[in-house]
Amino acid sequence: MNAKIFFGSVESAKENISDRVSPYSGEVVSTAPICNEADALKALQIAKEACADAKKSTLSQRCDWLLDVASKLKQNREDIARTITDEVGKPIAFARVEVDRCIETVTLSAETMRTMHGETINTDAMPSGKKTISFYIREPAGVIVAITPFNFPLNLVAHKLAPALVAGNTVVLKPTPEAPLTAYKFAKLFIESKYAVKDALSVVYGDAEVGNALITSDIPRVISFTGSVPVGNIITKSAGIKKISLELGGNAATYIDKSADLTLAAERCALGAFVNSGQVCISLQRIYVDADIYDEFASKMAYETKKLVVGSPYEDDTFMGPLIDEDAAERAMGWVESAIEEGAKPLLTPRQEGRMFYPCVMVDVRDDMAIVCEEVFAPIVSLVKVDSFDDAFERMNNSPYGLQFSIFTNDLKLTQRAIDELDAGGVVINDMPTLRFDIQPYGGVKLSGVGREGPRFAIEEMTEIKSVIIC
Repeated sequence: MNAKIFFGSVESAKENISDRVSPYSGEVVSTAPICNEADALKALQIAKEACADAKKSTLSQRCDWLLDVASKLKQNREDIARTITDEVGKPIAFARVEVDRCIETVTLSAETMRTMHGETINTDAMPSGKKTISFYIREPAGVIVAITPFNFPLNLVAHKLAPALVAGNTVVLKPTPEAPLTAYKFAKLFIESKYAVKDALSVVYGDAEVGNALITSDIPRVISFTGSVPVGNIITKSAGIKKISLELGGNAATYIDKSADLTLAAERCALGAFVNSGQVCISLQRIYVDADIYDEFASKMAYETKKLVVGSPYEDDTFMGPLIDEDAAERAMGWVESAIEEGAKPLLTPRQEGRMFYPCVMVDVRDDMAIVCEEVFAPIVSLVKVDSFDDAFERMNNSPYGLQFSIFTNDLKLTQRAIDELDAGGVVINDMPTLRFDIQPYGGVKLSGVGREGPRFAIEEMTEIKSVIIC
């Protein structure tokens, strides 16, 4: 990657650059400009000036724009997947899946916008009203600031860019510092498309200084952020009067009922706990198991975990690669060691080799242990024995987070209770809570955030309703 930054369709060379090293090899795999507050403010001004053209552009043009990007993604699938693997260590098989999901997200955003519309209102429905022609329409909100994390450095960018741009907004993107080249290649497809709205998308690289300049400026109308709770809290306090969409942390849990298919449950729980090395907001962290089947399920869970291939992310059969950096791996080992000191036991010997941390299943875990209470963001899952589903539901809900929960059961009444009683943005029946379809509304309650993603729901977040009355 050249040491350049995009300001709309204009590339400005930057002298100061930072290197990104591979989490697997430690070699430099990309470089990015080091931006500052002035860069961020310049990008915002460009976005502001481009709003008029974006708003005047036709929906047909914007849909063609997104579909052109989706087509280019298909053509460059292997290159972009390899870039994801280089920068964040995601196993290549899962990196390809991320590219495929990104293609779907972009395509779906275009298809969704074609069918989104206002509706007419019966203003004579109440005695105080009268007969008029009344309706509402959706208009672009204006400038969108999008801030994205490392764990899905392509598809989570797509979940912000595609709905925002197809709705007629302009965007300033601040991607994760851990994957600058992935964001660069993706943004370049938008900017160089023959259907592009001029200067509708800018990219700035940086950390706190750049982020603060973006969120505190009066120019943006919407801040769309995916990341940690502490940063989300700062955004909430600093942004001022803006629309804010926050997808924050999670502490996903599931309950294994004694009526469940335990083999299926163990297979899916192993996937949900350890995919992407546990670096997923909805990574399965807590498994509450009915006491009658606890030992049997623990045995099956250990068996499924042992089958997972850990190693080079460039091998097609690798399930787990490295964590994002050595600090993350050391932090994961710290979680495990702390839990062991408090009385928990690992089913498999805890193992760390540099940035590699092998999947770990903990038993004899109590609810007051940090490994259960807090988000670990690592390949660690805890099994907790419970006497009943009432006990499990109470413990699952007793968390400051509420992103996604699940339950494995063949009891229809229990299924209904789970839907009604679990306090989360999403509930999954007979699968891992890590399950997400890009078409669905996605977001949490409590400290897990506000607002929803998914193309239709993001478009709603990124548009304004204008009411019209013709008397």
